[in-house]
Amino acid sequence: MTGLERVAWPPAPIETERLVLRESEARDRAVFIELSASPEVGTYLGGSRPRDELERMVPEVPGRRPGLFVIEFDGAMIGVIELNRRDAEHRSQVRPDAGEAELGYLLLPEAWGRGFAAEACAAALGWFADALPGEPVVLYTQTVNDRSMRLAAKLGFTEVQRFEEWGAEQWMGVWSSATQSG
Repeated sequence: MTGLERVAWPPAPIETERLVLRESEARDRAVFIELSASPEVGTYLGGSRPRDELERMVPEVPGRRPGLFVIEFDGAMIGVIELNRRDAEHRSQVRPDAGEAELGYLLLPEAWGRGFAAEACAAALGWFADALPGEPVVLYTQTVNDRSMRLAAKLGFTEVQRFEEWGAEQWMGVWSSATQSG
């Protein structure tokens, strides 16, 4: 992730009231597979992937890259959160030089509706604001994904635009630590 090369990775685990955000480990592999194989998780992401394909492709220690945190609750992985640098080919950049960071998250269905996504995203955005002050973060979701739309509003993302892609209306919002603190 461009920009994070000047930030020590992985950072120390981030602890919230109920969660720990940490680097992935070998013990997380099964949950990485479950997240990608779950039809519920894939509803707004183009669908799930075949479990047998994932079993062959997912590395022993999956997701070990700058910007990706495992979300842990009571000692068990329940999802992931990622801040990924977008490239210039992606539409609707908010920075003149493009390359803004994009927030993404996936949680197991049994973790939905408990405030974990909001808690984890707020912690990750706080870490990002400290690591790269003033850098904007974008979030994309389908407008029919009510949960993600509510989460974006709760986190302070401001709508930039809506557009049609992948057969559905997409929503793009932007967040910046500069606008959150001022």
